[in-house]
Amino acid sequence: MKKNPVFQHLFIDYYSATPKYLQLSNSIIKAIGEGKIQKDEIMPSINELSFEFEISRDTAEKGYKHLKKIGVLGSVPGKGYFVKSTEVKQQLKIFLLFNKLSPHKKIVYDAFVAALGEMASIDFYIYNNDYDFFKRLIINKKNDYTHYVIIPHFMEGGDHAHEVINTIPKDKLILLDKLVKGVDGIYGAVYENFDKDIYKALEQALPQLSKYHTIKIIVPAYTYHPQEILNGFHRFCLQYAFNDKVVHNIANEPIKEGEVYINLMEDDLVTLIEKILATKLKVGKNVGVISYNETPLKKIILNGITTISTDFQMMGTKTAELILEQSTRHIEIPFYLTLRSSL
Repeated sequence: MKKNPVFQHLFIDYYSATPKYLQLSNSIIKAIGEGKIQKDEIMPSINELSFEFEISRDTAEKGYKHLKKIGVLGSVPGKGYFVKSTEVKQQLKIFLLFNKLSPHKKIVYDAFVAALGEMASIDFYIYNNDYDFFKRLIINKKNDYTHYVIIPHFMEGGDHAHEVINTIPKDKLILLDKLVKGVDGIYGAVYENFDKDIYKALEQALPQLSKYHTIKIIVPAYTYHPQEILNGFHRFCLQYAFNDKVVHNIANEPIKEGEVYINLMEDDLVTLIEKILATKLKVGKNVGVISYNETPLKKIILNGITTISTDFQMMGTKTAELILEQSTRHIEIPFYLTLRSSL
């Protein structure tokens, strides 16, 4: 049986975190927009798509239903799908690169996608803080994206990240969450000011912190967290005469009265709470807890855990706005202290 010629214009990237049904529908829209697939052209069957790309029938059908919903495809019962309209708006095609996918990053992603709407094509990749993988993903990508949105956090090797990022046309670049020294030109950015953010948040909590003498921040020895967080932490402790300590392994750290603990990683928070509960110390009275990044559970745990957190939804929305407005502005996202009984 002769293969449908439409297949030469379709592509699925199995390394991409973008759902395959969206990759399928986006590649069809791209081919239609470029005039490679014509109006009334018969599309491959669901079974053919499933076989060719080694995807489930449900995935193939979901891609077609998405295109039917937005008016690109039509269908005839018993005969299949065809191109109903070639009046496809010029699509935004976005290369989206996250260092990891956490509950907080998912909020960013969801807000970003929602603000862009259905006509944006997003190729979503995660490099797990691995600089070499980050470099390969960027260098090997074709230059047919309208925008590159990148979160640059690395476990190690990131000293040369600016050189890789500088290969991207600056009118297409948006740095997300963190600015990178050495990136030149005029480009967009939506970022946190890590040094200032933690300093100001702790300053707001001074009345509650006054009953403690020591502040300890839990930072794993092998981490992607920016050094600027520690700079702001030490600067605050020096300014307001608190003893300070960086704890690399909370499991080995004794819990003492008069101390406040700041955790960056969720796993460390669990270990910290277990250690506190094993003592007779009362949280918010004898020992304090501050956690990075707001989550619903932190409103409940230990009658409420004090958090310092950026506005992740705003981060995603503002990034989408830069793209829609074709803007190269730099937007600093605000940071919030939420006081609860743990302090």
